[in-house]
Amino acid sequence: MLSNEDITLTAGDAEVRVSPGNGGRISGLKVDSLELLRQGQRYGCFPMVPWCGRIRDGRFLDGGTVRQMPLNSPPHAIHGTARDGDWRTARVSANEAVITHELTDPWPHPGRVTQVVTLAEDALTLTMSVETYDDSFPAQLGWHPWFNRDLGGSGAQLDFKPAWQEERGDDHLPTGNRIDPKPGPWDDCFGMPGGVDVTLTWPGRLELKVTSREEWVVVYDEQAEAVCVEPQTGPPNGLNTLPRLVTPLEPLEATTTWSWRRL
Repeated sequence: MLSNEDITLTAGDAEVRVSPGNGGRISGLKVDSLELLRQGQRYGCFPMVPWCGRIRDGRFLDGGTVRQMPLNSPPHAIHGTARDGDWRTARVSANEAVITHELTDPWPHPGRVTQVVTLAEDALTLTMSVETYDDSFPAQLGWHPWFNRDLGGSGAQLDFKPAWQEERGDDHLPTGNRIDPKPGPWDDCFGMPGGVDVTLTWPGRLELKVTSREEWVVVYDEQAEAVCVEPQTGPPNGLNTLPRLVTPLEPLEATTTWSWRRL
């Protein structure tokens, strides 16, 4: 089934909409008819792959070669190429969809990204993997959800206990220093060595926990309409500072689960 039409999955009172034709993003998530994700062409929750956040000046070291990515957030390159590319549906059941994306130009290495979307009555699980067809290359992956700040008159409250915050320079990139977490608002990367664990609460409505075995999360809450909680396999500019190698024997894989309960 090589289609890029929207997919709707349901489980109990939960409904998720997957949009392969719009960058493989989760374009909607309703719980009891409450839409949790900000709506719009560039919102929802998009996959960040083969890198997360910004690459300094769009350049990274690939073995002995310096690679240049398009500066889609000048002076940097941001959030990977897959959110701007085509995805195709590989498999769909009542509560699970598998979609794939072929890595191609401007990314220098051929490879495949697979995202599995699994919906339960009280949770959404997203699993993504990057495989190479040929040579090894550095990569990152993660997710960029835009959770609605307001849910039926109830404003979102954020709770998490990171071990550290990556100090952010004037260029919005980590300086390499780890500092004690500062109060928000944030557009910052945090370390959670025990795994990402962030709770969003809309009082009187819903509590939602974002978890992942990965230890990096970017929190962006400087926008009036939405709060972003982004689990990822490394920090911004990580292709340069903390590269994870995708090899023919070892793909890069990560999972995040969003679980909720009514209040």
